[in-house]
Formats: sequence, structure tokens, C-alpha cells
Amino acid sequence: MGHPKSYTAYAFKEKGGNLVKDIKGWKDPEEHQVVVKVLACGVCGSDLVVENQSLGSGLPRVPGHEIVGDVVAVHPSENQFKVGDRVGSGWHGSHCGTCRFCRAGDFNVCENEQVDGVTIDGGYAQYVTLKSEAVCWIPKDLDPAETAPLLCAGVTTFNSLRHMDVRPGDVVAIQGIGGLGHLAIQFARAMGFRTVALSHSDSKRDLAQKLGAMDYIDSSKQDTVKELQKMGGAKVIMCTAPHAEMIEGLIPALTVGGQLLILALMQEKVSLNLSSLITKRLSIRGWPSGSAKDSEECVAFAKQMGIKCMVERFPLDKAQEAFEHRDSARFRGVIVP
Repeated sequence: MGHPKSYTAYAFKEKGGNLVKDIKGWKDPEEHQVVVKVLACGVCGSDLVVENQSLGSGLPRVPGHEIVGDVVAVHPSENQFKVGDRVGSGWHGSHCGTCRFCRAGDFNVCENEQVDGVTIDGGYAQYVTLKSEAVCWIPKDLDPAETAPLLCAGVTTFNSLRHMDVRPGDVVAIQGIGGLGHLAIQFARAMGFRTVALSHSDSKRDLAQKLGAMDYIDSSKQDTVKELQKMGGAKVIMCTAPHAEMIEGLIPALTVGGQLLILALMQEKVSLNLSSLITKRLSIRGWPSGSAKDSEECVAFAKQMGIKCMVERFPLDKAQEAFEHRDSARFRGVIVP
């Protein structure tokens, strides 16, 4: 398969600046790399860490870590992927294979992890070079734009929930019905949990119920804690929207052994009465997306269960507009080169 001498990407070149068009020269893949023609790249709220350099990852940088595309070049030593394969990659961009966590097979928390679109260039581009250990296969009968967000928002909600101490029939509540939340509702329902959507208005009730929520609690009219305790308390509350005060107030809504699952990145500080965790053996947990294998399993489960990501599509030359709409797009902005 042929390739161009150069291609278009959009990069942050200065802290706090806008995305800038950047013409990249073609580079053949090195060992353990594949070059992918990008078909779709999701716009995630976490892309903000590149603009504001909160992780100190360095500039210039092409963001984007929800990538679906076709392999167009591989290193001669590559024995897993071939030209023409439909693949994807998410937040997890590579692992070292030698740190204590990698040696235990827990690649997602590698001490030397590289992050697509953060520490290495990502998918706001016509082409992207990916590390093969961080790439997963994507079925060709899936819409790339609807699939791309499953590699971050999807795998974060799917992978975290399947690792919680929760059983079918238990109450799982989802706080926030946005990019993460609208997928969390679908995954929770598909896994057999009593799925409850939590919001601060009645505006998303119909949507939440269409997504699979069995109950809907509008905190502007109802006491969320009392309503959840009427159901016996939540075994898991998935916090997908970054509202520290609201999240603090949900702890009493947990049942014995309940888990407050933090999935939203927040700048605000959270104040907790730690003694409240003792009497009901509560826990507060976080979860970071997933490895390539986790992403592959997430996509397969979503396909099997008919789980769909709601997206708003933007052409590559509207990358800045897509980035500015990352919180208001319904429900995931996706760049389609």
C-alpha cells in the first residue's frame, strides 16, 4: 500500500494555545511500530492535559487517544499486524515490559507507560504511528467514528465496572450522563445490574431510559441519597461528571461494602469525612482505562450487546472547533480525517 511523502496533523505548539495545522514528513515504522491511516479519532476531555501541560508532557504534541484506522505500514519484524488490518488504540500507548507491574501482566499501570496523544503524538492527524503492543483489532463492520470513543470512554467504564465487587441485580448508579455516563448506563444494564441514572435536572430522563436506565433520580426535585437507600443502597456509584461537591454527597447513598468509583478527572479538592467509610465498609476507587486487550474485549462486548456511542463528527480541518466542543458534543466529538 502506498503512502504520501507528508501528511496533515493538528498540534498544540504552545501552552494554552490553539491547535495549529502541522505538515508532518512520512517516517517508516521502527521495530514494534505500525503506521495507521486514521479513520476517526475521538475528542476526549483528557486532551486538555496537552493544551495546559498539566502532566508536563512537552510540546509540540499532536493530541488524540481514541484512534481507529487501517494499518498502512509495518516494520519487517512485525508478526502480529499486517497492512490492511483495521485497528485501534486508546490512552495506553505502550508499556516497558520490565517494570514490576509489567512483569505481573498489569500493563495498564506500567511505571514507564507512554500515552497516545500526550507523551507521543496521537490521532488528530491523517496518519499516526502506534506501538504494536498498544494496538487492538477492530471489526471492519463497525462504524469507526462510533467505535473510536470505546477505546477510552468505553473501556474506562466497561473495564472499571467489571472489576468492581458487584453482582447482577445489584444497584449500580451512574452520576452524569455525558461522554462517559451515557456509555456507563449501557454497560451497566448489559451486565445485568439495576441501573440508576443520576442527574441534576429532568432534561435527560428520556435519554437515560432509552440507554437502559431502569430508574432516574433528578436531584433538583428528589433527595438522591434517600431514593437510592429506598432501593437498598447502591453497590457501585460510577462518578463520571467532575462535580466534587455532588460526588461527596453520594457516599451515604452506598450500601454496605459499596464502592464510590471515580472516573472523572477533577481539579477541585474533595473533602471527606473518613469515619463515614468505617461503619459500612465503604471504599473509594479509581480506574485508568485499559490495555489493548481490555479495549478489544470492550469493543467485542459493545458489538455483541448493541451498545452505541453517540457522536458528533468534525472534519480534521475543524480540529480546534471539535476540541472546543469536547464537553458539549452529543456525546463525543469525533474527528474524521
